[in-house]
Amino acid sequence: MELEAGGRAVRLSSPDKVYFPEKGYTKKDVAEYFLAVGPGITRALRDRPTTLQRFVDGVEGEFFYQKRAPKNLPDWIPTARIAFPSGRPADEICPTELAAVIWAANLGTLTFHPWPVRSADTDHPDELRIDLDPQPGTDYADAVRAAHELRSVLDGHGLRGWPKTSGGRGIHVFVPIVPEWTFTEVRRATIAAGRELERRMPDRVTTAWWKEERGERIFVDFNQTARDRTIASAYSVRPRPHAPVSAPLRWEEIDDAEPDDFDIRTMPKRYADVGDVHADMDEHAFRLDALLELADRDERDRGLGDMPYPPEYPKMPGEPKRVQPSRARHDQDAEG
Repeated sequence: MELEAGGRAVRLSSPDKVYFPEKGYTKKDVAEYFLAVGPGITRALRDRPTTLQRFVDGVEGEFFYQKRAPKNLPDWIPTARIAFPSGRPADEICPTELAAVIWAANLGTLTFHPWPVRSADTDHPDELRIDLDPQPGTDYADAVRAAHELRSVLDGHGLRGWPKTSGGRGIHVFVPIVPEWTFTEVRRATIAAGRELERRMPDRVTTAWWKEERGERIFVDFNQTARDRTIASAYSVRPRPHAPVSAPLRWEEIDDAEPDDFDIRTMPKRYADVGDVHADMDEHAFRLDALLELADRDERDRGLGDMPYPPEYPKMPGEPKRVQPSRARHDQDAEG
């Protein structure tokens, strides 16, 4: 069948293929959901190099991340060249219209992972993204408490964040920024914000990279701001049985929101009622100077330098050893 998206006809093969067996939702259901929230997801992806998380056999089958633009890419979908941490380049799709989203949905894409950069400058992020990730023993309500305090941290450093559900138990907060800083600097600013939040809520929030040190706290996943690490876009469908979506929220909504209430059946009605509550994000661009000054003070006055990168990254200047504390102690005891 063909679907009309923004004036362009897009082919949808096997529209009745079931993607969510528990609910019976099909590929067509997913595509029609994206059409219903079209301006919102297009806003979230526009001009951003985007990795596609593809579930060609539905959520109960295998999935993979499509980073490089496929060879059968239509000539009306642009690409942008990005560089991985290894230095190798790749061309990723850069959606500029809703038809590109529907084209990707036809390939089994449920979750879109846009880079925090635009195609015109892929080395300088224009969004600072903070992932509040509940650890075992914590839940969405704990993430909400952390998010409110994070809002205060951001306000105190001249920044404004826009919250959304992760599609699971967590909360994502996006801050539009002036694209003047490198990935390394933006990550440094995120670490500084996370540490300040941790100081304010030491029993509820942690920046500990090693899971054995996190406890029952909300983890500020600072490495989601490292190059080639991405966060699911607003309105993306998440691969869970009931087809939840990452829902943009207003700050005054986060306390009463129930993440499971936002799915491909319910979000279209919400969107029809309130529209894209993050539509004004692109009208703003904040500066990171105050957070970077906080990072400098943390390093100078508290001895808090860089944090470990993910294991697949090359060793970075100033980075501490990538060895979990229990192993380091074991090795130290063995040497002793």
